[in-house]
Amino acid sequence: MRKLRGPGVAVAPCHRLSYDAKGMTAPSSLRQPKLREKAQILSASEIERTLVRLAHEIVEKNDGVRNLGLVGIKRRGIPLAQRLARILGRIEKTTVPVGTLDIAFYRDDLSTVGHRPQVNPGPMEFDIQDKDIILVDDVLYTGRTARAALDALFDHGRPRRIQLLVLIDRGHRELPIEAAFVGRRVPTTDNEIVEVKLQETDGAEKVLLVERVAEER
Repeated sequence: MRKLRGPGVAVAPCHRLSYDAKGMTAPSSLRQPKLREKAQILSASEIERTLVRLAHEIVEKNDGVRNLGLVGIKRRGIPLAQRLARILGRIEKTTVPVGTLDIAFYRDDLSTVGHRPQVNPGPMEFDIQDKDIILVDDVLYTGRTARAALDALFDHGRPRRIQLLVLIDRGHRELPIEAAFVGRRVPTTDNEIVEVKLQETDGAEKVLLVERVAEER
């Protein structure tokens, strides 16, 4: 229904507007939700110890790293994969290749119902054909990011085996995807968010559990 504003002037209904510090307006539906920190899941030292443990699990389950390659999902899966490769190199005294996949428009730790992950195609840093690939991400949630990453990976070749490694598994799967390597399992509600902060991407080093706070009207 169109509304009249002043004599004979019709305007279409619009989103409720809010004003920021600079006097600019934006639809309230597009504003970022307010978040409140509930707990710290991992500290910087705990993240490092978790990665060391995961590296040893990788070596044990793959009988070494001779045919192994790591592929990190952008953004935070990439530094995690690079760190794991360095740890594996120290353990096994060899170099483990690291590749990257860019999954755009979607973060699996944030609930974005109705959107599909999109892959930005790009070159793979090493040949994945017939290799044992470990796909690395920070948070496993619905499984849609991992699914998109798997599809993208097969565009680069046919690995012998693919395993998924995540720093945090927060549950709420929408697809039958599970990680072979998990740093920490954290039960969450739909109203909670897992925030992974790494020095390489955020200038901080911790994992937080936060929750959305309803705004007063």
